[in-house]
Amino acid sequence: MTGDELAELLAVGAVTLLDVRSPEEYAGAAGYPCDPRQGHIKGATNVPLDELQFDVSAVVARLDPSRPVVAYCHSGQRSEIAAALLRSAGLDARNYEGSWHEWSRRP
Repeated sequence: MTGDELAELLAVGAVTLLDVRSPEEYAGAAGYPCDPRQGHIKGATNVPLDELQFDVSAVVARLDPSRPVVAYCHSGQRSEIAAALLRSAGLDARNYEGSWHEWSRRP
């Protein structure tokens, strides 16, 4: 999924957005110096990848199964694992490949 596709879904509230980075990255207290800003995409819920890997069924139970899920991280690697886990649990889940590295450059 591209950043523009994600922006369209977010504009109409048609997606559940999961930030699978650490709580520190999500809060903007940690991150990568290559990003012009730190933080998270507005409307995202932080579910670190290790929490998802530990108990995917507990995370899935908190999500609305009728809504597609988009996962993101810093560069799309952790979020691809997250999307695969969520798909294996029966959800319509996609990866935002550009993730925070790309989104942090958006105005």
